[in-house]
Amino acid sequence: MDSMSETEYEAQMSNIPNARFFDHSTQPHIATLIILSSISALASHMFLPSLPLMAVHFESTPAVLGLSVSIFLGASAILQLAAGPLSDLYGRRPVTLWALVIFTVTSAFIAYAPNIETFLALRAIQAIAACCVVVSRAVVRDTTETAASGSKLGYVTMGMALVPMLSPILGGFLDGWLGWQSNFWFLTCIGALIWLICYFDQGETAPPSTHKITSQFAEYAELLKARRFWGYCISSALGAGAFFAFLGGGPFVGSVVFNLTPEALGIYIGVPAIGYILGNFLSGRFSRQIGIDRMVLWGLLITMAGMSLSLLVSYAGYGSATSFFGLMTFVGLGNGITMPNATAGMLSVRPHLAGAASGLGSAIMIGGGAALSAARGLILKPGSSEMPLVCLMWLSAAGGVLCILYVRRRNATLRD
Repeated sequence: MDSMSETEYEAQMSNIPNARFFDHSTQPHIATLIILSSISALASHMFLPSLPLMAVHFESTPAVLGLSVSIFLGASAILQLAAGPLSDLYGRRPVTLWALVIFTVTSAFIAYAPNIETFLALRAIQAIAACCVVVSRAVVRDTTETAASGSKLGYVTMGMALVPMLSPILGGFLDGWLGWQSNFWFLTCIGALIWLICYFDQGETAPPSTHKITSQFAEYAELLKARRFWGYCISSALGAGAFFAFLGGGPFVGSVVFNLTPEALGIYIGVPAIGYILGNFLSGRFSRQIGIDRMVLWGLLITMAGMSLSLLVSYAGYGSATSFFGLMTFVGLGNGITMPNATAGMLSVRPHLAGAASGLGSAIMIGGGAALSAARGLILKPGSSEMPLVCLMWLSAAGGVLCILYVRRRNATLRD
């Protein structure tokens, strides 16, 4: 696609028909975008309560099985780098449908994984679900003006809040009833269902492109030179890093430190999603009036405040499963406010590269999250308390606050 100004790009939106459900001659219905934005979180969260028992099945350790979270996140980051330019070149619809086919088939294979090495390799392939997140965000940018995109992304990603809250609960009970493999059979069925929904509903929204695939990837250079793009990416990466560190270390803290059963662990892991729902609602309701930069800052401050409280409670000797997981609600609330607005900022810097910006921005965010998720393996050892994980999450949120403060100070003068 040839370079165009934001005004020209937004004028082109008027040519995209309004959504009519199950009519792929129009833009996708918002319900379809919510589903697409949620599938990666479903694959990431659902099996977490099963990690301790899966370690026994594969004759491994919970720490090694915990790598499946880091590997999934790392592979998601890499795959999203390709998903953005490919969706700009070939369209949002074909990238979505092919990604869902691969996800569905891989989820079925995981249920038959004979050893830990095969399981971890298949988890890396299953991470192709993250391409659907890239596409859903790019579609919002294709069809929504900049001023309203933060609000719409807030509503779209609200579905991502329900999945982390409900899927570990369902996964824990499925494990107790049918074994850990049932989680991946469920993902197989869901993948097939979502493919059908997208086939009938997801219309194409990407403007036609005359570029070659090499030139599409070369456009990353344009994004990487944009200082505002980097500012939003790093702010979101550090804010989300606190949540990803929780995903990597939460099962250890719950099962080893607080001796929770898989069923109870599934319920506790879903607690932060309560805050995420509220944060997404607040983003959808107020981002347009307040502005995306202020919303990002407020979200990061809320995350940092929650971790500060958790540190104080644990330091005072009153730490428990209820206090640890309950205060994670602040992490969910902060991320629910930060993520949609930081994403809207990323996509607005170069609107004609919405797909590439969505992929690269998500890759940077998730890549940082994968690193923090893996770092929890270095700080959480047998005999550890929850304190090292809380400290890591506090530092991540504090770094995000410093970054967005710098971005706000410079944003009045930055033009690239």
